[in-house]
Order: sequence, then C-alpha cells, then structure tokens
Amino acid sequence: MRDTLQHIDNAAHSSGRPAPRLLAVGKTRPADAVAALAAAFCDLRPGEVPAFGENYVQETAAKQAGLAVMRDVPTIEWHLIGHLQSNKAREAATLFDWVQTVDRPKLVTALARHRPDNRPPLNLLIQVNIDDEASKHGCRPDEVPALARAIAAHANLRLRGLMAIPAPAEDESVRRRAFAAMRECFETLRADHPHIDTLSMGMSDDYPLAIAEGASMVRIGTALFGARG
Repeated sequence: MRDTLQHIDNAAHSSGRPAPRLLAVGKTRPADAVAALAAAFCDLRPGEVPAFGENYVQETAAKQAGLAVMRDVPTIEWHLIGHLQSNKAREAATLFDWVQTVDRPKLVTALARHRPDNRPPLNLLIQVNIDDEASKHGCRPDEVPALARAIAAHANLRLRGLMAIPAPAEDESVRRRAFAAMRECFETLRADHPHIDTLSMGMSDDYPLAIAEGASMVRIGTALFGARG
C-alpha cells in the first residue's frame, strides 16, 4: 500500500497534476484481505476513508457480511465498477455508495427508484466507451449529456463525473490519446454540470498515463493485492 500511494504521488508530481484518489479493486479478494488493506490505508492516510471497487453485486454482499462480523474494520466506501444489470439495481442501490458504470437511462431510473430514503444520494459516474469497442459496455460520448440530465433529475442521485476502461494497446501513445479524449469529454460535461469532480480512469498497468491526462481516481488491484492465482 505504501509503495502504491507513493508511486501515485510521484506520477502526479511528474506530470504537474493533483494526486488522484486511490480506488482499491477488491474483486475476488476475501474479506480479511480487504480489511487488512483498509487498515493499512487508514494508517498511512489518517482521516481519509478507504474506497474499494467491486465488480459483482452478490460478491459484495457476501464480503460486506464477512466484514460486519470482524472487529476494528474501518469504514469503507464501496464502488461498483462492474457492469450492472437492471434487475440487480435494487441491491446495488442499497449496497454501494458509488456506481461507476451507468450507461443507459433505464439504469438511472432503476437506481433512483431503489435508493433507500435513509441513505445519502447515490454517487454516479457515467461509463463511456471511449474507443467504441463492441465487446465493452459504456455509452457513446455523444450520449453523455442526455444521461447526465437524467441523473440530475433525481434528488437521490448525484452525478459525480465519468469513468472509462480504454482499449488495451501496446503503444502507450494510443492509450494516452484515449485518456485525453476522456478528459475532453469530462471538461465538456463540466461546462453544464460544474459540480462534477471525478474522472475515473487508469489501472495497475497504465495509471501514470491516466494521471498525466487528468485522472482524479485510479482503480488499482494487482499492484496492491498481487496477481490473482
């Protein structure tokens, strides 16, 4: 954890950008590993809430149940970073603090319908398929404004910005162009929604490139937990 945070800070300093927030990707990792990493983060960054990203609703529910019976587990902010089917919206609206993969109006409506009244507004990011990959979820850049308006129409939802998973490419310049395109999309959206503050992009193998192009949140799993078995 210490090394990863230092590398993030170094990448931000080298590019003249503010250091982004770390989202630890905990998918497939057991609850005790998440608890240990959250505690390590709190030791290194007192006063900051550790944030964890998960791909699946059911896995998150089981993990949260496991953490609930442990002692001295820090408060964790939960982010859904996997594709969300509308029939899982009720559970997602209850389990998560953020949903980063909103890509269609039907999902916006479902999340607003199911967000519990006793919870703060659900933070949402619009997922953009910036490279127009047929195999990836996410909306087209030209669909972002309408989705943003749909989110803004619900008092129990809060638009926070954009998220993307650019296509993998050996050539770093290709990936950097995708990150730059996302930054432009973010700035265009912010002209109409000046409160947005989150551009989630970059993972373990390319986060320095994303930071150089203005990422305010990076999603890192392997560099924190090690390679999956």
